Amino acid sequence: MMRSVEMPLWALVLLLLFAAVTFASHFLFPSVRWFFRRRMERAVARLNQKLERPIEPFKLARRYDMIQRLIYDPEVTQAVADHAKAEGVPENVAFEQAKRYAREIVPGFSATAYFGVAIKLAKWLSRSLYRVRLGHFDDASLSKVDRDATVVFVMNHRSNMDYVLVTWLAAERSALSYAVGEWARVWPLSKLIKAMGAYFIRRKSRNDLYRRVLARYVGLATDGGVTQAMFPEGGLSLDGKLASPKLGLLKYIVEGRTNTERDVVFVPVAVNYDRVFEDRILVAAGQKGERRFRARISVVTRFVFRQITLRLTGKYHRHGYAAASFGAPVSLNTFQKEHPRGDVKDLARLLMIRIGEEVPVLPVPMVARALIRADGPLTRAELEAAVQDIMRELPQAHVHLPRDDEEYAVDVGLRNLVKRGLVTEDQDTLTLVDEERAIVAYYAASIQHLFRNRSD
Repeated sequence: MMRSVEMPLWALVLLLLFAAVTFASHFLFPSVRWFFRRRMERAVARLNQKLERPIEPFKLARRYDMIQRLIYDPEVTQAVADHAKAEGVPENVAFEQAKRYAREIVPGFSATAYFGVAIKLAKWLSRSLYRVRLGHFDDASLSKVDRDATVVFVMNHRSNMDYVLVTWLAAERSALSYAVGEWARVWPLSKLIKAMGAYFIRRKSRNDLYRRVLARYVGLATDGGVTQAMFPEGGLSLDGKLASPKLGLLKYIVEGRTNTERDVVFVPVAVNYDRVFEDRILVAAGQKGERRFRARISVVTRFVFRQITLRLTGKYHRHGYAAASFGAPVSLNTFQKEHPRGDVKDLARLLMIRIGEEVPVLPVPMVARALIRADGPLTRAELEAAVQDIMRELPQAHVHLPRDDEEYAVDVGLRNLVKRGLVTEDQDTLTLVDEERAIVAYYAASIQHLFRNRSD
């Protein structure tokens, strides 16, 4: 027992390393995790006192626990059995596949990452790129929403900046849980997005097992009262117009809930911009008739370095205005009582109408519409008169007038279009560049639905 044993130095180091890891995993790590979790729980309790809608325990559950709860849910278990039978594979193989889907979907929310980092970053980025304005905000109706209800923000999808802008503007109400597409499944971005409580979805997956696992997760989150945010259009607008709603995620929310005593309240949110950074990519994809579009990293890098250079040289100007409007909430329970024969399609159409009514009217869309409607070049006076006509046609719309000055609003909109080479200005004559007409039409289309009851 007391004899000396000779061993290589590398083997001794390896042995000590294994011993240290074993000690830490059995004695140190649990205590450290308990210590930090207790601190996190106290921090969340203080944070919940400030939020209008506290963060629900469902969202604060450990990611491992949520994955286990999801994969052993009776509906998922049945889905696994059905998949195994349909595909002719053992149930344990189908179970492992469902487990992979659950790991892919379930987020790992971090209150510190969301409120300590993401909100501050979202605010800084939004205000650095745009002059941000809050349009219509129905505070009276929103404050009356049952605190036990599950709130779902439903939004039009203009840009990937939508996530950033609305996350910041809704920060005082609650933490939003977004459904994000495949574009965000890139390391390390995926880790950050999961820490913010977002969950990934495969928008075009035809795998029935995957869809049933996703549907059950959404149902559990809805039953758990998690505040969510979704885009009924399903993706970015390729032509600037409001698109027809997709029913997948909305159907999961409506039909996947089992706790009918907890109401689901949809809050319409509409966003608009004087500049959408992805506009050329989106318009080009729309002209090709496909939704496959990818921003080349060289283009993104060149844009970022250009903005940095402009800041360093003191020549940087923000890219116009960005605005969001929050409309009156729509209660699911009330909708079902008032429309006993209504289905998810009817609800989706109602929500898109409500979103459309809230779309802010900004300088660039107004000027773009005036230019598109003109038969040819305009003088500045003619452009101002055309914009005034547009404003008179929109008495109920949320029109943002910088400085409450119509003439200045025209200047702001025109300056943005001229700076980008979409419009040329020769003395007092303004001409729309033919090659850029589709881009200008993209901005004009963002408010086109507000004129649907008129001749044009």
